[in-house]
Amino acid sequence: MEGKILTIFNELPKIEKGQKIVLGIDGLSRSGKTTFAKKIEHHLQEKNISVCIFHIDDYIVERKRRYNTNFEEWYEYYHLQWDAELLKHNLFKELKVSKELHLKNYDYNSDTQKLQVVTIPDTCFIIIEGVFLQRREWRRFYDYMIYLDCPKIKRFKRESDETQKNIEKFEKRYWRAEDYYMEIVSPKEQADLVIQN
Repeated sequence: MEGKILTIFNELPKIEKGQKIVLGIDGLSRSGKTTFAKKIEHHLQEKNISVCIFHIDDYIVERKRRYNTNFEEWYEYYHLQWDAELLKHNLFKELKVSKELHLKNYDYNSDTQKLQVVTIPDTCFIIIEGVFLQRREWRRFYDYMIYLDCPKIKRFKRESDETQKNIEKFEKRYWRAEDYYMEIVSPKEQADLVIQN
């Protein structure tokens, strides 16, 4: 992994004073996106570069808006899990022009969205990590996109034993949505860099 990180640094755009660079780390569930983002953050901080990380799963909507909606489960996961248009306007469009973002952060304990204020330095490497990042609504806002590629069976084995017992949910909800994303968006082909993880 460390070797991959160093290789990536040669590929990434160089940041200048007063500039914000937006890096996307895309990949399907359990492909290692969060771990990868933390390693990149660590390397950037060692070079005294300010970093802001956004986890797209922090901005999902309440359960009633994404479950039991009369749509198929895969549709709920892909199209309703996030308010893609709201995030486009409040997060993505504001990343390079605002010093302060006002976002609706999902609280898992209360199943509510709570206001989160994020300050972004004038010179900053912004990392966004999560699933379905290259969807049509968000794709144009990245300066560089990394896609972490990992086989389905390997990703599934990274789930807890308890989670693996509910394979029906994966078949109806997650995997069908992932197949849709791969077919409609072609994220591996669209990414600047694909890493086998």
